[in-house]
Amino acid sequence: MHDLASRIRRLGPSCGPVRLVGVDGHAGSGKSTFAGRLAGALDGAPVLRLDDIADHEALFGWTGRLLSQVIEPLGRGETAYYSPYDWRTRRFGPPRPLPPAPVILVEGVGAGRRALRPYLALLLWMDLDREESWSRGRARDGAEQREFWEGWVRAEGEHFAGDPSRPFADLLVRQRGEGYEMLNGPAGTGDSPRPLTQGDGPSAMW
Repeated sequence: MHDLASRIRRLGPSCGPVRLVGVDGHAGSGKSTFAGRLAGALDGAPVLRLDDIADHEALFGWTGRLLSQVIEPLGRGETAYYSPYDWRTRRFGPPRPLPPAPVILVEGVGAGRRALRPYLALLLWMDLDREESWSRGRARDGAEQREFWEGWVRAEGEHFAGDPSRPFADLLVRQRGEGYEMLNGPAGTGDSPRPLTQGDGPSAMW
């Protein structure tokens, strides 16, 4: 993880003074946990969770909101203010500040969508099969979210069918026990995934 953090720090800014790093993948694929660990390796880098930007009426129709509330202010080197959505009360809360930082992680399904990729310094894809991801997500959220998940599966499938992220990922992230394996993504090699190591040694594990 610290090797990945070092790599990110060496990247040039992608949105004003900020290096935006997208962490995308299917719902339930482990994005939040991974982003939290990566943020720690980056000395507490802020994490913008797309669950705070989306809402029940716009599961994937939040691009304009993200651009106006977050991307455009950061691009000018200004503090962004966004109103996080409460999924239980179905209301947006008071504005929350997001000052420019050397690195900001954008975590959530659709973080690598077409409209956001021009602002990303790096795109990471949590490489877990969608059925397994959704199964994990359902188990995590419990029976009370069963109806929501039925709608979500349809919406996510439609989103990625029209605007896939994985083909544009710089790195693929696969969980291996307590750690992670990083492989070059389709955008990083233009070829099949391979471990981020030289020669024939073991895969990079963090």
